[in-house]
Formats: sequence, C-alpha cells, structure tokens
Amino acid sequence: MRAILAGLVVAGGLLAGALALGGLSADGDRVAHQVSQPRIEPGDPTVLSSRDYTRILQRYQKPDPAAPATGRSEVSYTGDDSCRHANDGECDEPGIGTGACPAGTDYSDCWRIATGQEDDSCRWANDGECDEPGFGTGACTQGTDVSDCGDIAHLRFRNDSCEFAFDGVCDEPGIGTGRCPARTDRSDCVGRERPLTINDHFFGHDDRVLMDRSAFPWSVIGTINADRGGGCTATLVAPDVIVTAAHCIHREGRLHAGGIFTTGHGLPGGPFTARAIDHLIDAEWDHDRFSQTDEIDGTDWALLRLDRRLGDELGYVGAIDLVADRGEREAQNARIWQAGYSWDTGDNLSGNEDCRILAAYPDDTMSHDCDTTRGDSGSPFMIHENGEWQIVATDSNFRRNPDGPFIYIASRSSRWVHLLDDFAAGRIGAGGVRPQGPGKPEAARPIKED
Repeated sequence: MRAILAGLVVAGGLLAGALALGGLSADGDRVAHQVSQPRIEPGDPTVLSSRDYTRILQRYQKPDPAAPATGRSEVSYTGDDSCRHANDGECDEPGIGTGACPAGTDYSDCWRIATGQEDDSCRWANDGECDEPGFGTGACTQGTDVSDCGDIAHLRFRNDSCEFAFDGVCDEPGIGTGRCPARTDRSDCVGRERPLTINDHFFGHDDRVLMDRSAFPWSVIGTINADRGGGCTATLVAPDVIVTAAHCIHREGRLHAGGIFTTGHGLPGGPFTARAIDHLIDAEWDHDRFSQTDEIDGTDWALLRLDRRLGDELGYVGAIDLVADRGEREAQNARIWQAGYSWDTGDNLSGNEDCRILAAYPDDTMSHDCDTTRGDSGSPFMIHENGEWQIVATDSNFRRNPDGPFIYIASRSSRWVHLLDDFAAGRIGAGGVRPQGPGKPEAARPIKED
C-alpha cells in the first residue's frame, strides 16, 4: 500500500489539493474533515511519516459507485442513505453492522455485506493490509477489501466490552453461557489471534487482560475527557496531578487542556471526578510537527493539575527515568505493566501484565511489545519493585517501518519526571487551561512565589 501511495504522490492524483472528506475523528466521532494538501515535494514520498499515511488513509474515502444491477445478489435488500452515519465506509445497520442506524438507512455502506457481494473494488485492495473500518485502516468501504480482510471478517463489529471478557470462557448467547450480550466477548468466543494486517497493535495475538479497578494502581488510572471532545487514558502521579499524552488535549489545531478526569470506578463511592485547572507540556511540543513527523515523539506528554486532591484518598503512582537510572539493557529486561481504556473493551480497563521495552531511543521515546490500541493514548507503562509502582512512559503513537511491522512508541517519563514536584507544588505551570493556538507553547513559568 505504501508503494501505491508513493506512486499516487508522484502522479499528484491523491494529494492534488484540499478535499472535503468524511472519516473518524481522534475520539471516534463521525465528522466531516477538510484536509489540506500535505507539505511534500513531488516525487519524494519518503517525507511522509507513518501518521501521514494513517491520516490520509483514514480520511480519504473513495466514492463507491452504485453497484451495477447485473452484479446484485438475488437476496432482496433495499434502502437509502438517510442515516447520519451513511457513506462513512462502515455498515451501521442492526444485525449486519454496528446498529447505529435504523435498518435500511445505511444502504451504500451495507449492501455488499447484506447481499454477500463483497469484492476488491477499493483502490487499496490486495496490498496485504486490511483497509476496512474497525479492524483496518478505514480507507475502504466495508466489503470492498475482501482479499486483505476476508479471513478476519468474523471480527467485524465484535469487541471485548463484556465484564467477563478475557476469562477464557465464551459468554455470548447461543454459543456460550449467555452472560454477555452478543458480540461482546470476542477473544473468548472467536480466539485471540490477530493478523498483522489489522490496525490494532496486537503483534499477531491479543494478550490483554482485564484489570481490577478496585485495586491499586488500577484504581488511579482513569480517563481524561476534554471539554472540546476526545478522550484518553490518564493516571494520578501526585495528589492533584495526572499525566497523559499531549496530543490528547489538542483539538482542531489548538490546545484545549480543560476537561474532566474520572477514575476509581471500582471503589466504594466511585467513580471519582475532578476538573483540570492547569497544565504543563513540553517546551518543544508542536502538534503539527508531531502529527507530520516522527521527530518530537518524546514531547508527547502532558501534566494536568486537578481541582481536587483525589490522590490523598485514592493514592497515586510514582515516576522514574528508568533508562537513565538503570541503563538500557536493564530497562529492556524489566517487566512492564500497562493499562488503558481501549476503544474495544467498553468500560473495562484492559492491559498487559508482562511486556517489555524493545528499544530506548535518544529522543526520549521507547518502543514496546505491549498490546495497545485506540483509547490507550496516555496510558501508563509501569514497573513494580519493592511494593512501589513507577511510571516509566506513557503511550503515544506508532512509526512506519519499511522493513517490517509498525513500531509502537511510548514517550518516556525522562522528559517530565524532574518537573513533577515543582508542578505539583504549584511553582510552575501555564497558569490555567486557556486554549493555545498552533505552534510551540509558552515556556513554563512560575505561578506562585516561594
């Protein structure tokens, strides 16, 4: 597919100008995007980063011509595109799709599935990567990349949102105990194998488990839901401070640090909430540069001050610069725990109990083999030693790898661990959560006198 993209870039066909396109926003809402022409030199596709490819594929939707009458199945299926989610590439009708639309109102996205006429009509078909929505890149309409997605079509519209997911027992009705709603116990009912062609970071096998949200430290891992939309995972690292990813508090090219942190779902009196009232981000952070390159991934962190000292009651985890303290070799041998609110596990906190750092890079990032996916951005990577939990990194993004599968990246805590005490004490910060425009933020400044 990247070879195809390169050819299209040279030809100027795909990126010729600004296109009004439909797709998924960062938080999964279906919205209309206005995509301007990327800053590239014709004939030099190597300047496109992995996120460029993903952004282009997820937002570019080839218009599906109406299926020719001669190609229709004898199965009777009629309808229109009156649903607000119609023509987004994903079938949303009940029974055969997500169920977000009434029956017969998402015709263009659903007719191939409904009539058994799936094909390879998408321009990205037969490139070795599944490009359908959900478990693929989203560049193709459902049912138009059958050669790349057909062997995993059984994963469509399934998730692990049931409270009994990942316990090794199929609990869906009809094929299991019936304790779970249909299609919500995917891993237990259809298996954990996840081909590398899908757009989730499972390295061929989903090894996640559900974490006990009533037990520390999982009880202090929650979600930050921004006032301007979008949600990520965040963790208490001081009585009134959480850490997440910087890209999680950006929307429409501007930084919007205001939002609500929610955690402690499994605790008596929970869940507990607090509002972000101040923030601290890296002096070198630039959202456009982060989105378009792999150069500043280490700056993808954000500390948010809360209006309640939740940590006094719930506790909080520490932070450590593991590579500087132990060296890269020992860091790679350390057992890593990770947990986040993944898109496909509903209200459950899912994560990994034994994964590893694969490499530590000079830009304050690390690659890892933890199973992560959308919604895990900002989630903690932790070590547990001598009864202490310490964050060593937070989930960020992935990088293109021409010689193999994508490389999955976390921002190491080395960029902010030395700032945590001063921010927690109120000695530094941005002075609030007022929106900031694109480009670099102002440098952290004192907000209280000693």
